[in-house]
Amino acid sequence: MGKAVSLGMLAIVPVLSAAAPAQTQDAALLAFVDTAYDEQVALSPETQTDLGLKTNYDRLDDYTDAAAVRMRTLVAAQTKDMQARFRPDRLSENARISYRLFEYENARAADSFRFRNLRFPVSTNGSPAGGIPVLLINNHKVDTVEDAQAYIARLRDTQRVMREVAATMRAQAAAGIVPNQVNFAPARNDAKKVLVGAPFDSGSDSTLMGDFRKKVTALDAPAATKARLLADAQAALTGPFKSGYDTLIAAIDEIEPKSKGNFGVWALPGGAAYYADRLRQSTTTDLTADQIHTLGLQQVAAIRQEMEAIKRQVGFTGTLEQFFDKVRTDPTLKYPNTVAGREEYLADARAVIGSVMAKAPQYFRVLPKAQLEVRAVEKWREATASTAFYNSPSADGKRPGIYYVNLIDMNQTQKVQVAGIAAHEGAPGHHFQIARQQELTGIPKFRRFGGYGAYAEGWGLYSERLADEMGIYTTPYDRFGMLSLQVWRAIRLVLDTGIHSKRWTREQSIAYFKANSSVSDTDIAREVDRYFNWPGQATSYMVGQLKIAELRKRAERELGPTFDIRDFHETVLRQGSLPLDVLEEQVNRYIAERRR
Repeated sequence: MGKAVSLGMLAIVPVLSAAAPAQTQDAALLAFVDTAYDEQVALSPETQTDLGLKTNYDRLDDYTDAAAVRMRTLVAAQTKDMQARFRPDRLSENARISYRLFEYENARAADSFRFRNLRFPVSTNGSPAGGIPVLLINNHKVDTVEDAQAYIARLRDTQRVMREVAATMRAQAAAGIVPNQVNFAPARNDAKKVLVGAPFDSGSDSTLMGDFRKKVTALDAPAATKARLLADAQAALTGPFKSGYDTLIAAIDEIEPKSKGNFGVWALPGGAAYYADRLRQSTTTDLTADQIHTLGLQQVAAIRQEMEAIKRQVGFTGTLEQFFDKVRTDPTLKYPNTVAGREEYLADARAVIGSVMAKAPQYFRVLPKAQLEVRAVEKWREATASTAFYNSPSADGKRPGIYYVNLIDMNQTQKVQVAGIAAHEGAPGHHFQIARQQELTGIPKFRRFGGYGAYAEGWGLYSERLADEMGIYTTPYDRFGMLSLQVWRAIRLVLDTGIHSKRWTREQSIAYFKANSSVSDTDIAREVDRYFNWPGQATSYMVGQLKIAELRKRAERELGPTFDIRDFHETVLRQGSLPLDVLEEQVNRYIAERRR
């Protein structure tokens, strides 16, 4: 990659005397860790673009192991420098949290670094073949001719990225580290979809060409300049860009025959230690695989009891499993598998978001300033995209938060889940937490733009229940849809640990999932493949939600009639994403302050 340039202040922070007041040390620490964050971001052009910056705008990331080593070396040196310059006992409470979290993230990165070669760069969870178009279409703004030229440069730079990724895949395969069989066809098909349309064939514009044409057409530039830019983009796409994709597809084709089946990470060299590391990363706790598995079984059983109550409420007399089948197959609980059906889904999701926004001031002290949009996943990445997800706003708030929903097959999409998914991925879920976090002042950048899965996903799952309290679910079926999402996350605890620790097969995992939920067959298969490819991550949701719910119950019990839900939510959200033990400290402090 090109020479890294720091994005922030470069001045050396002086060592402060022990007698310096906390405020002075606080300001100096904030400046130090912000500079450290800028130095880290300077190693990633794609992160800079995600943040809304235009530095290194003509480059993509370095995907080699050398880049990972550079980042690890940098963070280790920064942490050592911070520890030499600052004393936690000379910092205020908020600054001490930043100090602790910077140390924590360095320690986690150090522990995880030895496992970096066990992570697959291409899987059903995504690959650069999908990631690069998403970056260009969603985040690469074209406000000037120079921005358009940078876009074209990135199209050309894609060839280098694909060479680097293909080399990593081949090196892993040579060491016996081969992706599961379920990955190859979807990854190949998604990559090929990017190459459909002009200028790759005689059809209408491909997704990228259409995006670039739209952005260039809107430029204030001479017609000849625009024509030249479009011609250069076409040449880049049919030349180095396509060559890069061909390189990646060839590597996928070459490695696929080496895959022996579908296995958890227990089958990889050092897989047990790797999985323990992933659980620590995802939950920010020391819970073992066995403990998490047991917790999942308990939660599945408890949520099934809630679902039984809904089943009785709507007058269904069969078993819960039969009710799952009804929800899964009843045409009245589905949208038409048409363009109109997809638009109806999006309209319903937007209506849910609107109703949340209207009631939010009764439950929150502060709402995010950034706008929230609901969009369907683009056609060319539907096969590997998850069911629903959230894209955060740009740092300046000009790019909205985006709640994406995968509408690949409306026959598999359930009306009963629309409200619950919108609550989780949109409002009051990820948007209220992530967009709000980015808008916080007085905390360093690494906290504004970073985070912890157990906190973020725990908040998203908590928000599904919160939406019920807010009156967002208007029918028993809506509430059943929420419960189906809740049991989905409980199932994740069982399956993630089952797959990676207890050696469950893909078929066994799918069968357990189907027996305990109304989730569609398509979503079940996609989800199970996700768990195989992303060890530990699926455990973050319910571990985090249970902690937030536990802390709320504690606050309600100890504060009694003085408990205010708005203050509790502000306590949870005002420091941004936190490891669960640090979040607990914050809530305990809030309770103690209110009891004085």
